[in-house]
Amino acid sequence: MGGPNEKIWVYVIDDDPAVLKSLCALLNAHGYATTPFASAENFLRVYDPGLKACLLLDVQLPGMSGAQLQAHLTQIGISLPTIILTAHGDVPIAVKSMRAGAIDFIEKPARVEEILAAIKLAAGMLFNRQPALVSKKIVADRLAKLTDREKVVMNHLLQGKLNKEIANELGVSQRTVEGHRARIREKMQARGIADLIRMLG
Repeated sequence: MGGPNEKIWVYVIDDDPAVLKSLCALLNAHGYATTPFASAENFLRVYDPGLKACLLLDVQLPGMSGAQLQAHLTQIGISLPTIILTAHGDVPIAVKSMRAGAIDFIEKPARVEEILAAIKLAAGMLFNRQPALVSKKIVADRLAKLTDREKVVMNHLLQGKLNKEIANELGVSQRTVEGHRARIREKMQARGIADLIRMLG
């Protein structure tokens, strides 16, 4: 059992060389060892199941996509804490990835604190420190604070819909949807959709 400061290895997969370089530089600066890959296929050739590691995975990749790699690892019995990196338009795919077992997803451009928090969550899982689950009662209490309209908006968010799509379906402006989202985050005490998915499964 490792101590709280044990470091883990981070496999980083992104087909944008500049993003790959900056992500690895950032993680190296915070003491993590990294291995960069431009494709899922390259990662599969090098992957070492003996390492305590997590995966920082871009959704859109040439060849095998991030989602396909995630499904392949599950199929061959590899349980690797996976953090999905996604461009704004790929949020629906990221939501599906969370439902398929990813531990978090982060929208690009990724903020440093978001990446480090996700890696810390992965480390906790690898060293058997399960993330603190919010009890069903607390979740129910938070849900009770939402208005009917906020619940409707939240259900759309959990399906991976974008603000624009939700606004069109509800016949309101995007700004109104953004306001609902802010209040949902505040009342549910969630950083974003990934937290809501973890709470509501």
